[in-house]
Amino acid sequence: MTLATAARRYARALFDVVLQQQGDLDRIGRELDEFAVLVAGNPALHAVISNPAVPAGKKRAMVDALVAQAGTLSDPVARTLALLADRDRLALIAQIARAYGERLMDHRHIVRAEVTTAVPIDAERTKAIAEALGKATGRQVLVDSKVDGAILGGVVARVGSIVYDGSVARQLERMKEQLVESGQ
Repeated sequence: MTLATAARRYARALFDVVLQQQGDLDRIGRELDEFAVLVAGNPALHAVISNPAVPAGKKRAMVDALVAQAGTLSDPVARTLALLADRDRLALIAQIARAYGERLMDHRHIVRAEVTTAVPIDAERTKAIAEALGKATGRQVLVDSKVDGAILGGVVARVGSIVYDGSVARQLERMKEQLVESGQ
């Protein structure tokens, strides 16, 4: 099993438990993100967590101390961190936090779209693009805008693995293909 697969499984299990207990899904996501940021921002802590030579028992003691010091950490997150420490999987925390966030967005029927334009677009145009993509996907769309002058004009939107290419560059490419085909 790959690390990404393991992270998704831990995230899904945590999400399902919190959902079943009617817990605060957003709070759990914030706590996971905060712990992942704590680990990433502290090189010594990251070194201990990711070092396979450090026994799982010591990692568990460290997590228990961090949880006690935090004080306000929810029970499902504290138990998940303890489980990860016991299984020597704490190094997955950033991936688990990311997978949990994706699962939460999926639960709420929200998707991210990467929208590329030749020039920066204003908030009104971004909102219109999000609404059009929402109609196409049947979900609420959060737009991450990007500028790439190589597309010449128009819009290229990527939602998951689907690409909607309405760029001028692609239209010119299609015209060229049609001209080459008709010339043969």
